[in-house]
Amino acid sequence: MKHFALLGLFLTWSLANSLPSYAEVSESLKTIQSVGLEGKGNSEAAQAWSELVETGPTIILPSLQAMGEASPLARNWLRSAVEAVVENARSSDAELPTAEIRQFLLDRSGEPNARTLAYDLYASIDEEAATELVPGMIDDPSPGLRREAVGQLIGKGKSLLADEKTEESAATLRNALEAAREVDQIEEIAKLLRKDLEQTVDLPHQFGFLLYWNLVGPFDNTDRAGFDTVYPPEESVDLAASYEGKDNKEIRWQDYSTADDYGMVDFNQPYGPIKEVVGYAYTEFQSEKEQDVELRLGCKNAWKIWLNGELVFGRDEYHRGIRIDQYILPVTLNEGKNTLLVKACQNEQEQDWTVQWQFQLRVCDSTGAAVYSTDRKPTPDPVAKPRRRGAE
Repeated sequence: MKHFALLGLFLTWSLANSLPSYAEVSESLKTIQSVGLEGKGNSEAAQAWSELVETGPTIILPSLQAMGEASPLARNWLRSAVEAVVENARSSDAELPTAEIRQFLLDRSGEPNARTLAYDLYASIDEEAATELVPGMIDDPSPGLRREAVGQLIGKGKSLLADEKTEESAATLRNALEAAREVDQIEEIAKLLRKDLEQTVDLPHQFGFLLYWNLVGPFDNTDRAGFDTVYPPEESVDLAASYEGKDNKEIRWQDYSTADDYGMVDFNQPYGPIKEVVGYAYTEFQSEKEQDVELRLGCKNAWKIWLNGELVFGRDEYHRGIRIDQYILPVTLNEGKNTLLVKACQNEQEQDWTVQWQFQLRVCDSTGAAVYSTDRKPTPDPVAKPRRRGAE
């Protein structure tokens, strides 16, 4: 029904202004939607883009709608076309479809990037009206719109803090923390709560990092051959087993937990800063139901990860930096017990910035909200100052 409403709106404008037909604009949109990587369809998309921009404000709503069935690359083309049309309209004092943009923005079923663009457009037309909508976006499925709402709460919390209304400030910032999904906002809120309001913040729980593991190592990674070598934990995990490790030494599984703010599992803690080695980390995750989730991994070593014995992905690359959510891996959890095995390989480099032999892993939904195991344990008490997230 929404598609036909937009069609009717476009036809009304076209008849009134003698603009290109809906079919012509629709064809231009389809051309842009089909643009591919490595320049495929770029020349055709450029022509279609020019046709859309020349048509004017009547393409704004169809373009926003088309973003829902477009690749990220095609969405960039469509966004650029909409922005060019708006800029031209302002230069010529042409009327923009303000009410329709607002309606599109408020429809939560729309494509998140398109709705965020609609908000930006609406705010540029009527900033006060757009700002009034922001509190209602605190649980919005669009990350960009949720970010606006969280940002507004952070600002309110800071104002209350400046007015020495500490209880109200803490409550407001707690609400912001509960809704926040993006790392920079979570860190800003945590800093305000901890430093300025002397509040306890459980960041590992907030992010959903997996904190309790069993580790085994070191196996050999001479000449970086360990990445492809199938060591016994890859065939089956037996926590009571012992193996022949590097230099023919007997190795066994050992319990490990981390209280690091960012869930860092550090193989150097039990094994020391050794080189040319492989380590494995194993944990179990109890899911309340079968569900689609994302495994979000940060690691600066070569790594592989298995879910329920099936290889999910791996990357044979060393010391290119680490950050939260560096790798996002969509998977499906079984109802009940799920097993996770991480392989982390350390190479031969000796520079200071190659010492780290570590990873961080969390389980999230597609918005970045933590998904918790039904038997999740409390965060361990910290025994040392939390490491900095971006340390490399």
